[in-house]
Amino acid sequence: MSGHSKWATTKHKKAAIDAKRGKLFARLVKNIEVAARTGGGDPAGNPTLYDAIQKAKKNSVPADNIDRAVKRGSGAEAGGAEYETIMYEGYGPAGVAILVECLTDNRNRAASDVRLAFTRYGGNLADPGSVSYLFSRRGIVEVPEADGVDEDSIMEAVLDAGAEDVAQQGDVFVISCEPTEVVAVRTALQDAGIDYNSAEAQFVASTQVELDVEGATKVMRVVDALEDSDDVQNVYHNMSLSDEVRAQLEQEEE
Repeated sequence: MSGHSKWATTKHKKAAIDAKRGKLFARLVKNIEVAARTGGGDPAGNPTLYDAIQKAKKNSVPADNIDRAVKRGSGAEAGGAEYETIMYEGYGPAGVAILVECLTDNRNRAASDVRLAFTRYGGNLADPGSVSYLFSRRGIVEVPEADGVDEDSIMEAVLDAGAEDVAQQGDVFVISCEPTEVVAVRTALQDAGIDYNSAEAQFVASTQVELDVEGATKVMRVVDALEDSDDVQNVYHNMSLSDEVRAQLEQEEE
């Protein structure tokens, strides 16, 4: 029985991973479609589209999916939807601030999904402006760990391109800059032969709330529920975890 039980657990985990992967693919493809619609279907003349395509490739989105998204967005192929960006604000357990970025073709469905995710797992929606002031729009470029790549070599490559800070977080280096400097920083990395995972504008919290394992688990239930919605594109929060708490959470997931 134990063998069967272990296999059932493994199957369940694989299904959960596959489901998350499918939703990630959908988000990345939607980004490509919107970028192509707003700036044209030529990545060479549309930096936002270029970066959206690169991020999709880094996450193993099939080339056919990428190509069709560009065509739908640019109008070369029928079937594209009219998406709008909507921001929702709320609080999770332990007073963690949460900012939810939706890209949707159905405003009512998005609002319903977000509200349900908050209320079901101990959070609550907040009025516009009550959470967003804790976040600022920043350009974030992530560089994976690699031989010969460290904070000094990265900063040397991107300092003149507008980078303001380089910090290691786990197995990646995070470069922070003004949102308008993302393309310049990404280009400087490419010129220096340094690989990067993603380059985009994100919302970064100005203050952090450090949680223990129990608190972090509760907040992640809210985040997971939000990310389960097809309309939710990004979830930003100000939860902070120590290395010890991260290690415990990873151990529990195994």
